[in-house]
Amino acid sequence: MSVRHILAIDQGTTSTRAIVFDAGGRPVASAQKELPQIFPKPGWVEHDPEQIWSATVEVCRGALARAKLDAGDLAGIGITNQRETTVVWDRATGKPIHNAIVWQDRRTADRCAELKKEGQEKLFTDRTGLLLDPYFSGTKIAWILDHVAGARAAADKGALAAGTIECFLLWRLTGGTVHASDATNASRSLLLDIRTGRWDPELMKILGVPVSLLPKVVDCSGELGVATKDILGVPVPILGMAGDQQAATVGQACIKPGMVKATYGTGCFALLNTGSIAVHSRHRLLTTIAYQLDGRRTYALEGSIFIAGAAVQWLRDGLKLIEKSSDVEKVAAGAREGHGVYMVPAFVGLGAPHWDPGARAAILGLTRDSGPGEIAAATLDSVCYQTRDLLEAMRGDGAQIDEVRVDGGMVVNDPLMQRLADTTGTPVERPEVTETTALGAAFLAGLKAGLWPSLEALSKTWVLDRAFKPAEDSASRDRRYAGWQDAVRRVRSS
Repeated sequence: MSVRHILAIDQGTTSTRAIVFDAGGRPVASAQKELPQIFPKPGWVEHDPEQIWSATVEVCRGALARAKLDAGDLAGIGITNQRETTVVWDRATGKPIHNAIVWQDRRTADRCAELKKEGQEKLFTDRTGLLLDPYFSGTKIAWILDHVAGARAAADKGALAAGTIECFLLWRLTGGTVHASDATNASRSLLLDIRTGRWDPELMKILGVPVSLLPKVVDCSGELGVATKDILGVPVPILGMAGDQQAATVGQACIKPGMVKATYGTGCFALLNTGSIAVHSRHRLLTTIAYQLDGRRTYALEGSIFIAGAAVQWLRDGLKLIEKSSDVEKVAAGAREGHGVYMVPAFVGLGAPHWDPGARAAILGLTRDSGPGEIAAATLDSVCYQTRDLLEAMRGDGAQIDEVRVDGGMVVNDPLMQRLADTTGTPVERPEVTETTALGAAFLAGLKAGLWPSLEALSKTWVLDRAFKPAEDSASRDRRYAGWQDAVRRVRSS
């Protein structure tokens, strides 16, 4: 009976966490460590892969200790990760040859612009479901090869390996014996044909990424590798992997076409399950793999917002407007009614549906009586407006959205969730377990371990905590949104 627990590793943009879940999908214990951010130049964002690795080991051991469990009590490990963040390492030593380039990083914007001018975007979109944007990992790999001395020659000899964070962690956990990426993370590379599930030779040639660098593409649930004894005390099978947003889709039990989840962390990412059909968006959403089980792919339309919770961190760390992130709602509550202030958090450009890497953040509509309350309220409102941008695009692509399931660190804020429902005009549902990213990784591992027989069985574990219904009249909602759209136009680079 004791082997009824899953250890979920949730390696995120600002922290690394491990959570132990029981067979009911309930969190038993967790440990977390903040991840330092590195900003070498404006628009550049990096992480130290060695810090990620050491923190991963530390929080895994810490979560087990807090749960009063041994590694032998685990049925398996699930991994979820900040997607697109890219590492290249030496196959012989396992050492990274450069810092990880984070998904928010904009350094390859010029390369993406060149490819667009060459008329290549349609080819990439048709095959990968993505747009040419520095967000994705393919151009990051190429940049490392071109800017680290000797890297391209070493890659051509097969001496280097590349991958996103789950791939790097799998390599390290298995002592360098497994180089694999799950289909969801692979689908974010600009290199994978999402309809065949294979690396595309033509796209690899265009981006200058040799196939010798790339991992094997695997299912999200399966026998993916075994964590070596030295890490947790006994060998533990690794049975699940998915990018954070796809893991949250599973954790939110959005397993039927038409279901939508939105995760609010550093950024905000909304996924609409489209089933076995890879829908082509007419409104600049991404087509992506939601999950792959037994070789069968389920697809989603995705809207990506780069800055959500990170804007609140900026109020804390940049402006020193608040002492801790949780103070933001108290400060925002002091804003004047109808203050007219808009904050467009384009610190690293704008994501969907604009895809403008050259846009920059701005606060607009300030008057002499504007103060901390108005700026804090505008920051929270920006999360709601950006979500409406995504939902409007999904509806434009034909989706009927009856409600949105929300999760992530920001959703514990009740007034914000009500503002979200009011701004989008859509009911918002918050589950009892809001750490659905880690839960999804646990579910995927638990599927293979036999703790849950099917995705349908998983969906029965989803429990509503609270529903937020729109209460604002449509005229007021639309008037505020029009002001947001005008503010966005003002910060656009083109």
